[in-house]
Amino acid sequence: MNYIELVNNLLKEQVSKHEQLVIFGQNVSAGSCIGGMTRGLSIPKSGRIINSTNSENSLCGFGFGMMINEVSSIFFMKQLDFLLLGIDHLVNTFNVIRNHENNASFTIFPIVMDNGYQGLQSSSNNFADFCSIARIKGYTITNKIDAEKIISSKLISPGFRIIAISQRMFKDEVIIPDELIYVNDENDVFQYNVGSDVTVVCFNFSFPYGKQIVDSLKENNLKCSFFNVNSTTPTNWTKIVDDVSKTKKIIILDDSKSENLNCYSLLNDISDKVVLDKKIILKRNLDNTNWLDPIDDKMDINLQQIVNDLIE
Repeated sequence: MNYIELVNNLLKEQVSKHEQLVIFGQNVSAGSCIGGMTRGLSIPKSGRIINSTNSENSLCGFGFGMMINEVSSIFFMKQLDFLLLGIDHLVNTFNVIRNHENNASFTIFPIVMDNGYQGLQSSSNNFADFCSIARIKGYTITNKIDAEKIISSKLISPGFRIIAISQRMFKDEVIIPDELIYVNDENDVFQYNVGSDVTVVCFNFSFPYGKQIVDSLKENNLKCSFFNVNSTTPTNWTKIVDDVSKTKKIIILDDSKSENLNCYSLLNDISDKVVLDKKIILKRNLDNTNWLDPIDDKMDINLQQIVNDLIE
């Protein structure tokens, strides 16, 4: 099963359980179905599915208005960068209602244009930048385990959040980690391996790259702990800091196209408590002149060099 099929199946399972749910967005039940993301959605008769226009500012206000009136809704968006059009509601409207008790939910579910071929539109792949604007709780989906836990627990829970998926992974076979070692209460820090040689931590949608590194390290008899940070706002990563205090070595991956990477907050927390023997940070090179062009946009990771750096 590929990534988008898994996500869509989980969405269908969840929305079919909830009464008086409103689903809206462009072509959510017709035509392209947003790249297949909402194909076949069916909700109880007490709810509604609305094929809306491309008026993101109004649609964000629509969702917040329903939440205030105790109607739960999901706004499916074909591109994350379109969410900039709703920035007034994401900041001002949300700040007005965020401290009130909300029995209903409002979830925005956008596609991050991160496969590179969209050129300028794929330049805004850093989900953390959107969520940091108003400290919005946001979640990324990267594999089978985190998809199941995040969608089942967050999609229609009271309050407001954004759950984002990666267009780059749409047609890729979904990654199924061997096991889940740990997940925190908020379902935003996941651990998939435990080891004594190095700690590997992924941010944004870099999990597939991290999995390649972990597999390569195993082949070279290096035991690693493997974490994925699924939340884009500051979260409780005590488990990661504790692990790094034992390994004294860390590899951080972040595929965000931003100068303000979420991983820097983790590094600051680690530096306060741990003297590292090795620190490897793998991130985008935004000095390239072609990073805004329609290119394949994959991160260039030298697996053998990483192994060499760790065993030297």
